[in-house]
Amino acid sequence: MPYISRGIRAGLVVAFAVSIAARAQEFKLFDRTVQVHGFASQGFVHTNDNNWLTMNTSHVGSGQFTDFGANASVQVTDRFRIGAQIFGRELGQLGRWHPQLDWAVADLHFQPWLNFRAGKIKTAVGLYNDTQDEDFLHTFVLLPQGVYPTDMRDSTLSHIGGDLYGTVDFGHRMGKFSYTAYGGELRESIYGGYPHLLQIHGIYIKHSGGPTVGGDLRWKTPVKGLLAGISYEKNMITNTGILNPSVALGGPDINVPYQEWAHNEFIEQYYGEYTAKRLRIDSEYRRFWRSYKIFNNLFDAYIQPRSWYGSASYRLSKRVEVGGYYSHTVDNWVVTVPGQVESPNVSDPDHHLYDKAISARIDLKDWWYAKVEGHFMDGYAGFMYPDGFYPQVNSIGACPNNACSPLEPSTNAVIVKSGFYF
Repeated sequence: MPYISRGIRAGLVVAFAVSIAARAQEFKLFDRTVQVHGFASQGFVHTNDNNWLTMNTSHVGSGQFTDFGANASVQVTDRFRIGAQIFGRELGQLGRWHPQLDWAVADLHFQPWLNFRAGKIKTAVGLYNDTQDEDFLHTFVLLPQGVYPTDMRDSTLSHIGGDLYGTVDFGHRMGKFSYTAYGGELRESIYGGYPHLLQIHGIYIKHSGGPTVGGDLRWKTPVKGLLAGISYEKNMITNTGILNPSVALGGPDINVPYQEWAHNEFIEQYYGEYTAKRLRIDSEYRRFWRSYKIFNNLFDAYIQPRSWYGSASYRLSKRVEVGGYYSHTVDNWVVTVPGQVESPNVSDPDHHLYDKAISARIDLKDWWYAKVEGHFMDGYAGFMYPDGFYPQVNSIGACPNNACSPLEPSTNAVIVKSGFYF
């Protein structure tokens, strides 16, 4: 029955997208034109052994891979624009059909080199962070997961605050520089990958967020088609909720208030892109660092995943595009909880995740696309940071202190996905 109800919900989402894809995409309101856009997609994932992305993907596979969004925007004056988007998804046990305000922005333009926006804003980090939920823009079903993990989407996508941004043109000899500087607050969804992972320790997060500052600088070089950039973000995140000490600490079977806080968390990201006619080549390097107090400040934890990828895509014809990437992640961590010890070798499967992906996209109509993608993964990078593999769908029975893992050292996956947009 749950699979039938999920199928009905997914069918309604798709039917909604199809029904409005052919309709007008704008209307008048007080002599102003309101533009309306939206998208919806449905995917199916099958893996050979390990379950992936909180879904039961092995054996028969899983169709718990649905998302949808709708947005509206209006140009109030020549310099002032407002807009907002609603987004919802089900990715296995993540999202769980809880629609949320994805972004809501008031944007004020002064000069090409100086503009301001405020509200809930998509965060400028790397090439694709602010467009990662717009599947119809990308060749791949999943962006390189070492840098853009889909189970961490809700933690990285947006912030509440303000941005200064603009572009300075130095002419054909120097190219163009675009900048974004932002500050505000992160409010992370409790239905994302990190809160879900903490449940194996008896931790149930009810609120997550904190101050954030950062910036992005990208250079459109004098070389035609070549772009380079750097992003930096610093956060101070506090998670609060409920802890059952009997699960991970061997304490009594009761619920007590829980808190953890990251007193030093930052992201460094370097990226480059080259486009030439039908060819696009991308590469990015990301370093994430978090030092934080866990289990009500009883223990310290330090996590430092380092990831990079290289990707290429080529449009064979007007409606067919193919691509591939290699994503490389090494997860280093130290935790002072007794019994928690990092694997000594990077070659151990719980210390790394290497992912080779190949993909093909077919644009069936101007508003309808389909994708098929294969993943060939080595390792699973352990259970200290969300990376697609979770004990909840891979362990048999309890797994105290993360001491057991039935995961195989490699995973092959195939994904089929179709979507609509308008």
